Amino acid sequence: MKVLIINGSPRKDGNTSIAVREMAKVFDEEGVQAEVVQIGNKDVRGCIACGSCGSTGKCVFDDVVNELAPKFEEADGLVVASPVYYASANATLIACLDRLFYSTHFDKTMKVGASVVVARRGGCSATFDELNKYFTISNMPVASSQYWNSAHGRMAGEAKKDEEGLQTMRVLARNMSFLMKSISLGKEKYGLPKTEEHAWTHFIMD
Repeated sequence: MKVLIINGSPRKDGNTSIAVREMAKVFDEEGVQAEVVQIGNKDVRGCIACGSCGSTGKCVFDDVVNELAPKFEEADGLVVASPVYYASANATLIACLDRLFYSTHFDKTMKVGASVVVARRGGCSATFDELNKYFTISNMPVASSQYWNSAHGRMAGEAKKDEEGLQTMRVLARNMSFLMKSISLGKEKYGLPKTEEHAWTHFIMD
């Protein structure tokens, strides 16, 4: 089993990294291979709606997004982690996810998703909801924990003192491992759910 972890923080050893590392330790115990890619310190521009990916299957901007695409396709699960800025995710991460999910055409059905958010104090719930939307539009089950997937800390390293937050990360990683393994067994026995041709309904009708 493989999990891709995208860390949206620009700080290499910040509080978001502490939360992600807590999950990675559990993944290792569970026999799940976890790869962490930090993108918050990279130059990632937003989507320009050029439509090029519709014919090429990759983003027109050849940066970390196209590097992440094959890793995402191969993975059984995706963890997206972000610090909270103005009750929202890091803008670099959002630009990355917009382009990553839109430009990749492989089937994401039953890949397990989990979002992790880290804040000094407030804005975690809003950011948590924002990130989960990428999964729920892509037929991806969302892994949960004993609490919303958040940890708290202001200065670098303070998240280590958030015992409940770190426990929440460990429980999340165990639950996610169980889901991925269960889905893998289910696919062997039952296959993926039946699909339908997408019915595109627009709000302005001819």
